[in-house]
Amino acid sequence: MEKAGKLWEVGTGALNPKVEAFLSSLAVDKRFMEVDLEGSAAHASMLGKTGIIKSDMARSLVDAILEMLEEARAGKLEVDDGCEDIHSFVEQELTRRLGAAGRAVHSGRSRNDQVALDMRLYLRKAFSDAQHGILTIMDSLCNLAAKHTESMMPSYTHLRRAQPSTLAFHLLAWCAALERDYGRFKDASIRANECPLGSAAVAGSGLPLDREAVALSLGFARPSRNDMDATADRDACTEYAAAASIFMMHLSRYCEELILWSSSEFGFIEIADDCSTGSSIMPQKRNPDVAELARGKSGRVFGALMELLTIQKGLPLAYNRDLQADKEAVFGIHDSLNSLFPAFVALINGLKPKTANMAKALDTGFAEATDLADLLTSKGLPFRDSYAAVKKAVAIADSKKLRLKELDNADLAEASPFFKEFGIDAAKLGYWLEPLACVSRRKHVGGPAPERVKEEIDRLKAFVKACRME
Repeated sequence: MEKAGKLWEVGTGALNPKVEAFLSSLAVDKRFMEVDLEGSAAHASMLGKTGIIKSDMARSLVDAILEMLEEARAGKLEVDDGCEDIHSFVEQELTRRLGAAGRAVHSGRSRNDQVALDMRLYLRKAFSDAQHGILTIMDSLCNLAAKHTESMMPSYTHLRRAQPSTLAFHLLAWCAALERDYGRFKDASIRANECPLGSAAVAGSGLPLDREAVALSLGFARPSRNDMDATADRDACTEYAAAASIFMMHLSRYCEELILWSSSEFGFIEIADDCSTGSSIMPQKRNPDVAELARGKSGRVFGALMELLTIQKGLPLAYNRDLQADKEAVFGIHDSLNSLFPAFVALINGLKPKTANMAKALDTGFAEATDLADLLTSKGLPFRDSYAAVKKAVAIADSKKLRLKELDNADLAEASPFFKEFGIDAAKLGYWLEPLACVSRRKHVGGPAPERVKEEIDRLKAFVKACRME
């Protein structure tokens, strides 16, 4: 095959080979092969319908492009590594197959709007993959939570035991953030749903293009509003990276908790053997590798967001070659997420909660203290006075190695006269301060009461189902 020429190379000298190697993007953007062909087919069809090229030439182009697309999907279309980029390869291959008709495909477009289109088409799938992956995680978490609406465990602030909670309530806290993550990807995909093709290099084309027809045929909501912005804009890439970064930040936090919970120091969960590995030297160990690697991959995604922001921050409008670097960042995020979703779901599905250990953790730390203060407050005592009385009661219980419900009336009287004044009998505190009773009282919207948690699981399952049907 004749050495590929550059789309811009007419009457100019050859590039220095080292410069040519540096400028080439083919090794990266060959991933655009299918979307580039889809865009080219829509463009060629429009050229024929508008009379910009003859209808029979347009039909030949579309047929050849669709044939190439079928070959690409089957892995049978071999890319010429001598080409500058995937766009050059497609045009070269069409010219090889069709002759002059192949050289007509670029009428009314530039590589600037072509690559912007390819990225939008690629991101359409990337956004969809992220939304699907998040829904799958949420579904698995809801299934696990449904089994543990009364599995007691401490909640934590500052990594110190705080108040009684349940495993289900904690898992639904994860789902609350994941639901927002889903919304961020969805919202960004809506903003990205406009077609830049026809914007050409920077100020459109003097040919009578039908941009609305091309946008419609490719499934976009509309053509882009401004040719200059369309070729310079990489907001969709940045929003994808931002949504992915926030999602990965959330997932990293959850992985940190799973790592802590599965340690001997916590002993709250056991990670399935098929989601953990052993040590090469210590035969007794199992390591939480999925959670650790997911936590580590967050750095790669954060870095890609910073890369995209930095690439764009000093660029005058419209297109600059700096934007060629956007692809590696986006592709890297997409690859990271796509490898992570199934592994994290497998991790969740294989978790074995140690409910007895979770509940036992409430035997120390006085997680029920706020409920005793609430009891005084419900009798009419200002909360700050209730707080002070219970703080003294906690100090007495701690000195005697007792739980609050194990104090007697003398202990309560020593802590504060308010206990006697409001008729609080130590012998009747047992039920009030039981962890399940503490949780069950919290029936407000967003609270951990089992009945509320079950309602939220049902709502989330309905949300997942509805989103999957969209």
